Amino acid sequence: METELQSIISGNNNIVFFGGAGVSTESGIPDFRSVDGLYNEKYKYSPETIISHSFFMRKTKEFYDFYINKMIFLNAKPNMAHIKLAQMESSGKLKAVITQNIDGLHQASGSKNVLELHGSVHRNFCMKCKKLYDADYILSSAEKNVGVPMCICGGTIKPDVVLYEESLNEEIIEKSVRYIKNADVLIIGGTSLIVYPAAGLINYFNGNKLVLINKSSTSMDSKADLVISESIGKVFEHIKL
Repeated sequence: METELQSIISGNNNIVFFGGAGVSTESGIPDFRSVDGLYNEKYKYSPETIISHSFFMRKTKEFYDFYINKMIFLNAKPNMAHIKLAQMESSGKLKAVITQNIDGLHQASGSKNVLELHGSVHRNFCMKCKKLYDADYILSSAEKNVGVPMCICGGTIKPDVVLYEESLNEEIIEKSVRYIKNADVLIIGGTSLIVYPAAGLINYFNGNKLVLINKSSTSMDSKADLVISESIGKVFEHIKL
């Protein structure tokens, strides 16, 4: 399987990568939907409820309690999947990384063209004056026991992360569709393909090779040219560029 993947990567210079939570779990960031993920922990509210727009607006302090403790991992380091994808881009093989993750690890590993479908914990903005704040500011607010991070203008700061009930960024979607449509090879990694509308983007692919790398099966397995049921970091560890 990995020999076939090596052959596909070696023989193509128009590759796009579409990734999900499984790309980050090997860096110590929990997956929402895995057996030991956030959805199986016990809270007063379900994680799905907490990270919704209406909950953020209604119970902002409770939102931040969860968000800071369970969704920001600034000490996480890129794993072999992030590193090899960055190398593939610098070598001219990979045209774009399209990710559902919000941790910024692709950029930390050196990837330049990263399309973040669900935003990033590294960007936060004042809902009143639009001033931008980084993740360190959010964490320092927690350390000072501020409760809800506030802007110097007095406005509430909101993470630039797409919450439930919110729409994806149209510009990011359009760019993602364009890259997927034009790709000769689409590598999908670390995603169960059940989060829409993001997962629906892969339906635009009409290139030569569709590769799926995920520990568990997905709804697209039967349509893929190559399916590897393994952790993506281990798979990419053996790729030579």
